[in-house]
Amino acid sequence: MAGGVDLVVIGADGGPDRAFGGSALAPDGARLLAEVLPGMCFDTGAAGCRVTTAPPDADANAMLTAVRDAAQHPGRWLVVCLVGQLVADPRGRRLALVTAGSTADNAYRRGLAWDWVVSAMVHGDQEEALLLVDAVADRDTWSALERGGEDSAGELLSYPRVPLWGRIGRFVPGRRGRDSVLPGGEGSFSRALTTVLRHGVPGAPAAVAPLDLQPAVGALTDGGESAGSSGAPGARLLVPPHGGRLLMRNRAAVRGALAGLSLSEELLAVLWRESAPTEPPSA
Repeated sequence: MAGGVDLVVIGADGGPDRAFGGSALAPDGARLLAEVLPGMCFDTGAAGCRVTTAPPDADANAMLTAVRDAAQHPGRWLVVCLVGQLVADPRGRRLALVTAGSTADNAYRRGLAWDWVVSAMVHGDQEEALLLVDAVADRDTWSALERGGEDSAGELLSYPRVPLWGRIGRFVPGRRGRDSVLPGGEGSFSRALTTVLRHGVPGAPAAVAPLDLQPAVGALTDGGESAGSSGAPGARLLVPPHGGRLLMRNRAAVRGALAGLSLSEELLAVLWRESAPTEPPSA
């Protein structure tokens, strides 16, 4: 569907290894994004949004194929969502999303490489692209993200090749990991974003950009600071840049407009349905 939105949602479950327990709720976060995002695109709605989801236990090749296939469709926007746990390569320069069946020895090699995803998006056939990230990182990966300078994993967040929006938090395996905010769980970016989209932002226009939604989304996520700032208590918020033409529906504005009108209950129901998602995501 030329001119619409291609949405790719990937929620990777790293499997039973305790070291990758940060991805345990990733499928839940991906499911929420796939359910809510399509109907929230302001000028396309669910009918103008092509949705591709990857199974939680898919391998990196299947996930990358989903991104590449979507990137080849001519359109206005390509939105890719990565939900799960990140791991850095041994030199701390590159990142990958941990995939099912990974072990400490092979997690980066068999994971979905961040560079692969970004490269596919950069060379896509859409006018604009946006990468949504709801992830956690273990101690070593977090340290790699904190390091500055060229050829560091942190540079991927500070100078991204595609716009980023989301949250990356710290994860400590074992009992202490129970206190971490897991992607897809309470306080996560995917949960906060879908909550804000479902309820809207009172006082904001009917069409809002990601940056307009960020204060409300940030208020619902576990405390963090923008990427590149110092002193973050355990999370880095990736704030979308100013500009871009991707607009989302503000359902609070629709409700406010309808509340001021004297309309029949039947007509109100029709107008409400028009502002809500109309098609389920397809795998």
